Amino acid sequence: MVARLLPRAWNTVRPHEVLNERTHIVNDCLTRLLGEDAIASKEMSQAAELALEAASACSPSGRPIYTANAALPVPAAPHLAFWHATTLLREHRGDGHVSTLVAAQLDGLEALVTHTATGTNWSPGFLRRTRGWSGEEWADAQMRLCERGLLAADGTLTPQGIDLRRAVEADTDRLDAGPYQHLGAADTMRLTELSNAFSKVVLACGGLPLQEIGRI
Repeated sequence: MVARLLPRAWNTVRPHEVLNERTHIVNDCLTRLLGEDAIASKEMSQAAELALEAASACSPSGRPIYTANAALPVPAAPHLAFWHATTLLREHRGDGHVSTLVAAQLDGLEALVTHTATGTNWSPGFLRRTRGWSGEEWADAQMRLCERGLLAADGTLTPQGIDLRRAVEADTDRLDAGPYQHLGAADTMRLTELSNAFSKVVLACGGLPLQEIGRI
């Protein structure tokens, strides 16, 4: 899907234009969802400072998506700097997660199938549509996983599949520990507290309609 669409995208708009527009969209969304008082608060400034400090200890080795985002300038406004830093932390973890999936011999589609089988809010229909996989390809991946003893006939994870997914998450945590070890326990706890508070407001305002996603 990416290989098919991305070249056409760059014929329509240039990368720097996309990045500029993305920043404008993030600013508008956070201002609308959190409110002007929140984005101008001392808590937001502290969250940005802590998240950027944690991100400064991220490792670029084997992490192409993190590295690409890390090459972008840090926005001046605290709420945008906080968003930028959380993007770095997310992609640092995400790139490490891909490494653990490869080590577990799960391809991209098999990773999605086993992920939905854990009972998350992400429905197979939503992931197939947004990732470009057909129903036949999804069924083929389920068959491969059944043959490996990771998936049961009813689409649920077997005990072996559960153990594998737990091992993948544990390895992902291990590979992602550096930024938070650098930040320290107290500051990591404070960053978590601030992030959770902002996230709850965003969710309460419908910023991420998880229930709707689950129905697709």
